[in-house]
Amino acid sequence: MSVLPDLAAIEALDAADPLRSFRNRFVLPEGVIYLDGNSLGAASSSALAELEQAARQEWSQGLIRSWNKAGWFDLGLKLGDRIARLIGAAHGQTVVGDTTSTNIYKALHAALALRPDRKVIVAESGSFPTDLYMAEGVVATRAGTSLKLEGVDAASIEELIDESVAVVLVNHVNYKSGALRDMAALTKRIHDAGAIAVWDLCHSVGALPVELDAAQVDFAVGCTYKYLNGGPGAPAFIYAAHRHHNHIQQPLSGWWSHARPFAMETTYAGAEGISRFQCGTQPILSLRALKGALDDWDDVDMQALREKSLALTDLFIALVEARCGAYGVSLETTRERERRGSQVSFAHENAYEVMQALIERGVIGDFRAPSTLRFGFTPLYTSYRNVWDAVIILEDILSSGIWKEPRFAVRTTVT
Repeated sequence: MSVLPDLAAIEALDAADPLRSFRNRFVLPEGVIYLDGNSLGAASSSALAELEQAARQEWSQGLIRSWNKAGWFDLGLKLGDRIARLIGAAHGQTVVGDTTSTNIYKALHAALALRPDRKVIVAESGSFPTDLYMAEGVVATRAGTSLKLEGVDAASIEELIDESVAVVLVNHVNYKSGALRDMAALTKRIHDAGAIAVWDLCHSVGALPVELDAAQVDFAVGCTYKYLNGGPGAPAFIYAAHRHHNHIQQPLSGWWSHARPFAMETTYAGAEGISRFQCGTQPILSLRALKGALDDWDDVDMQALREKSLALTDLFIALVEARCGAYGVSLETTRERERRGSQVSFAHENAYEVMQALIERGVIGDFRAPSTLRFGFTPLYTSYRNVWDAVIILEDILSSGIWKEPRFAVRTTVT
């Protein structure tokens, strides 16, 4: 951005924003600039209405009858098909349920079962930590299996992919830097080596267009409480390409994935297709909140979403560097637009304290150890004026040194 806009130009951008009406669907606190939708999305009126209906009518009045009458039992499959549009997947390949961590565990085991003669899992050392923890857990259960990491065993993930590799677990958007991987190119590289590709979509679904089928991805997992706004701890999802459905083997063979769950058989017989990736009884209230959240996505133009995301992040980078560059902040996110998700990270030696001061002033982002100020830009409810105002406040905090006050150094459990 060669010429910085003034306030009038910022207001003109908001007036011309094709997504501006979506902000009215969300319940946002007065006086808060919310730049943390990449960690927990905001509540929408439709999500709250579905939660109210499920709790006060279906649970309170319908009781156990609602498993049938309200369609509770099939919710995971129905919501999976609704997420399918947002991840470029044909119907019948995605199911909602369990957590991202649990689904990573299932997907890695399923991938290893497809390549029984290979014993290596490849992942990123800079991955979101749960991906690595679950990969370590899988390795611990399979004799002879090993884990190799980009940034530890080789500089790039491509260097690690050879004929010994069974599966590559990779994040579409890096949780800390916001760097975006080329899904199609890396999946092809994985397949050329005869390996299986598992993609983590937690920081890309709902933030930018995703094309799993077009990229020939094997498996993918993702959460629904970030950009999809499903609510705190909302169930995750898992995708498996149709070509693998007859060969799905995953170790968490709970009754929800049984071919005949209410036959109460003493031995396991897996359901067909994506249903086999289910496990135990699912949290219906959370699923119903997600159902309402997904209603907000039915008329979203994903290309317009991506264009606004890039415009917001471009603007934020330019304004922060121009107004705050003298106060010890440095950009961690790439300047290359095509390689950026919908978040921007800046490093600062006292990032924790600075973020706490920002939050006190009503600008909510988050801190990632050891020194990252992380800001997420959710195009459905973030305005250009939000970006302008957030930078003005950040500049004031840095220039005044108020972040040095002792109260901002008190560490909380969740950062």
